[in-house]
Amino acid sequence: MKSLDYRADRRRKVFINGIFLCFLLGLSQVSVALFPQQDAEGRTLPSLAPMLKTVNPAVVNISTYTTRNIQQNPLLNDPFFRRFFNVPEQQMRPQQRRTQSAGSGVIIDAKAGTVLTNHHVINGADEITVSLEDGRSFTATLIGSDPDVDIAVLKIDAKDLRSVKLANSENLEVGDYVVAIGNPFGLGQTVTTGIVSALGRTGLGIEGYENFIQTDASINPGNSGGALVNLHGELVGVNTAILAPAGGNVGIGFAIPINMAKVSIDQILEHGEVKRGQLGVVIQDLTPELAEAFKLPKHQRGAIIAEVQDKSAADDAGIKPGDLVIAIDDKDVYNSAQLRNAVGLRRIGDKIAVTVLRDGKRKTLHARLKPTPALKAAVSAPGGDVSYLLKGVVLRDSPDGRGVSVAEVASDAEAASKLLPGDLIVSVNQRRVRDVKEFSAVLAASKGGLLIRVLRGQMALWVVLQP
Repeated sequence: MKSLDYRADRRRKVFINGIFLCFLLGLSQVSVALFPQQDAEGRTLPSLAPMLKTVNPAVVNISTYTTRNIQQNPLLNDPFFRRFFNVPEQQMRPQQRRTQSAGSGVIIDAKAGTVLTNHHVINGADEITVSLEDGRSFTATLIGSDPDVDIAVLKIDAKDLRSVKLANSENLEVGDYVVAIGNPFGLGQTVTTGIVSALGRTGLGIEGYENFIQTDASINPGNSGGALVNLHGELVGVNTAILAPAGGNVGIGFAIPINMAKVSIDQILEHGEVKRGQLGVVIQDLTPELAEAFKLPKHQRGAIIAEVQDKSAADDAGIKPGDLVIAIDDKDVYNSAQLRNAVGLRRIGDKIAVTVLRDGKRKTLHARLKPTPALKAAVSAPGGDVSYLLKGVVLRDSPDGRGVSVAEVASDAEAASKLLPGDLIVSVNQRRVRDVKEFSAVLAASKGGLLIRVLRGQMALWVVLQP
């Protein structure tokens, strides 16, 4: 018996070893497809070089040049001060400074000369220069941008360009290998590697719409707008930001998924801008306290509807306050950020299926998205000029008539560092305002800066906006 057991054990070991050998041989065949078998000296050595030779020509360096006015001492505006100190007239002329910054981009259409980059790379630039790997440089034209997603589309007039193929970023999984290519610190084209550390990162406060790919591939200042590619050389994301508490790279970088960027790219190429559809609801995350109040299971996830705007897409579809949104077009929704992304990246007129829980029952409603039902505070000033101090801010009448509610603040707005969504403006230049109409009237009669009184949560504060 012992001899038979020994022979059987030997046969099992030979069989298992044979399977393992076949696996190694199969793996080596895959490796041959991805990597060269030998280097110049005949040594076996894995390398990404073959893939990079096809991708690198499509990744570009972007230089921007911006002219900014230098703020003068306010005392120079006082005629008495100028006369008393005999200030020369030339010092009263507006002083300007020309600055330069560097970033990255990727060619997504070689025939049309279309280049994709981040909005923050080219924001405010007077001149944009695109430099290729082969040493050629071209002046780029801005076709359009989407600050909320942080992408911009440029065009260059050039021949013999190489573009990168767009992947389906929905197929990415945590642990997939990725390669980041860009222009860190203006050094020139640089390649770093890593893996996908996490997917669907939101709530970082970096962009208006967030669904980031997190990677440990080194991303540094200047990499913004560059390519994040898979091992097939396909574009899976646009490198955008890093988490750097110590001021350097700590292995936490973020990229915009190419599927998310493509929604804006298509609209920019078609319209020159993004026309974003809205459902017309106020939403919030489902907390354990809310789940208990609405008699929902503690483990239930979704986004709860706090308010439905009159005559909005949600109102037309029959969505009600208290509904818990659990899916959009049969894709699960776990929180308010996911719902905002699922809806906000759709076009005006798109139809969506909204699945909600109402009174413990599952219900699917159909909505056709509408334009944002809001007044933009690009207010007319004397002479018909637009007040740039509030450009990019969306205002609404407060429901209780106490003032003007700040609904949205674009990331590149002049007032972005002073006003926050949810603020309630109750006075401007020490004049009481109760709605957008009164607010507009005060601004029309105002010159120079604005002194704004804001109610924010349980506190009140003064905000000053200067030209």
